[in-house]
Amino acid sequence: MKIEGHTALVTGGGSGLGAATAKFLAEHGARVTVFDIDADKAKAQAAAIGGMAISGDVASEADAEDALAACTQAFGAPRILINCAGIGVAKRIVGRDGPMPLAEFERVIRINLVGSFNMLRVCAAAMSVLEPLTDGERGVIISTASAAAYEGQIGQSAYAASKGGIVSMTLPAARELAQFGIRVAAIAPGLLLTPLLQNLPEETQASLAAAIPFPRRLGHADEFAALVGHIVTNSYINGEVIRLDGALRMAPR
Repeated sequence: MKIEGHTALVTGGGSGLGAATAKFLAEHGARVTVFDIDADKAKAQAAAIGGMAISGDVASEADAEDALAACTQAFGAPRILINCAGIGVAKRIVGRDGPMPLAEFERVIRINLVGSFNMLRVCAAAMSVLEPLTDGERGVIISTASAAAYEGQIGQSAYAASKGGIVSMTLPAARELAQFGIRVAAIAPGLLLTPLLQNLPEETQASLAAAIPFPRRLGHADEFAALVGHIVTNSYINGEVIRLDGALRMAPR
């Protein structure tokens, strides 16, 4: 499927991987809606790329439906959904203060996993009734997993569980939505230079990069965005989770 001329909805599009992806899609001719919990960041990024901004919670049924409705009204129903919204929390299961509060685990699962499914379900429903393109395709949905889904580190139980859920959801979703000509895939990044890592001291960044076989550096958000672009345009990629990590395999800590 071509990017040019189609509508794209990017969650978490106000910063980090989502912002880079929104920019990439806009530069390649998509009509982009930036959906982010931070209204100011969403507006700033949308203004920079000539898109539209919507603020809201990806795990809210009402906010997801409102975002889809606003996107559809402005640009037409999306044929491209990119799920980048998410949070990362480092918390041990049993720490100095006792067991991890259940609410903290639930919050990570809710935003990362439930939020991705919530956007997938409402956008897939909208895509399913669109006119098929020349190859029978109606849309593509790409979610963001993580290398932590495979090698979660100590303190990452909630985060790894949420991203593992995205990995496990990808194939059955692709199989189910195949009847509508909707592809589903995911990207599992390793250590990419998101705002969180960019704020670390340079020596810490260098230490992290040293663990990556090749290239021995942290990844860039535009490399994530470029992979999104390839998945969108390569119609034979379906039901797959692609690692983007320079062959990194995470150590226990």
